[in-house]
Amino acid sequence: MTPVRPRLLVAVGADDAPEGPLAARLPGIPWATVAAPDVDRSEVEVLLAGPRRRLAGFDAATTPKLVYVQRLFTGVDDFPFDRFPERVKVVGNIGAFAPFVAEQAMLLALAAARPVVPAQAMIREGRLRPAPEQRVFLGARALILGYGEIGRAIAERLRGFGVRITGLNRTGRMAGGADAMVPADRLRDVLPDADLVFDARPLTRSTRGTIDAGALAAMRPTAIYVNVGRAGTADAEALYRHLVAQPEFRAGFDPWWDEDFAHGTFPLPFPFPTLPNFVAMPHSAGYGAGTVGRAYAFALRRVADYFATGRIDRAVDRADYVGPPAPAPSQPGGAAAGAAPG
Repeated sequence: MTPVRPRLLVAVGADDAPEGPLAARLPGIPWATVAAPDVDRSEVEVLLAGPRRRLAGFDAATTPKLVYVQRLFTGVDDFPFDRFPERVKVVGNIGAFAPFVAEQAMLLALAAARPVVPAQAMIREGRLRPAPEQRVFLGARALILGYGEIGRAIAERLRGFGVRITGLNRTGRMAGGADAMVPADRLRDVLPDADLVFDARPLTRSTRGTIDAGALAAMRPTAIYVNVGRAGTADAEALYRHLVAQPEFRAGFDPWWDEDFAHGTFPLPFPFPTLPNFVAMPHSAGYGAGTVGRAYAFALRRVADYFATGRIDRAVDRADYVGPPAPAPSQPGGAAAGAAPG
């Protein structure tokens, strides 16, 4: 019997290959897991990839026809581009987690604005007053860095609070849900206007470390900075020192600078959790009922479109991720940051 030669290779984990969704979405497309032994990969065109660790030991030379890698997750900053030839296009799972990340952004913003942790301590002690200082969103101005799918989902939720919204993307081209849009090279110009700053940008050569001491100094002393994109867009030391020096400034984080998902741990660059003006979650925005199913549905829809049409839409630009950090523009008003396409 002639063995089946897969056209799709799945590297999402030995125990969680989406067999049901694959059969429903890709009928007639032969596939195999990356861990399957003795599989002839000579006809593989597409790789469905989960975490980077699932690609350990994978050799792109075994898939000479590979042209497309579809990530199960949104970010691609951890993708091993150097192990794949230039012909291979890489696509993040754009939009799959947007509603869940936006919910986490609202949780962190509200927890920072209305200090939940100190309030719970008061309740445990049976005290009603003095109440923690609370901020209100009604009439506030929000700046959303990275006005892509996640940015729009954040904007949609902020609307219900009566917040005025400015978005930032690469070009400044107007996008739905925002009252105004600005290009990335105007980051420092618009930071002083915002009560709330939401960072939903990918971690690229041009966004890394752009929330530095200068950017933080440009923000209002009472601003709330929420990061639900990648922690690396903020300079950890600069942020920690700013939080210590400016007790009215508040920050909320979902991602962390150094994350070891294989062991479920993360080393702290600075003792952020000890600060009263810092709230955080363990990079958990994408965890919840229905999140994995939605991720598979989004990813497989793009894979199915490729097999039906040959198109590979919204592939990332390797130059955004491969190479030394991009130089900051030298212009009045300060440095700029790249952002997710709007």
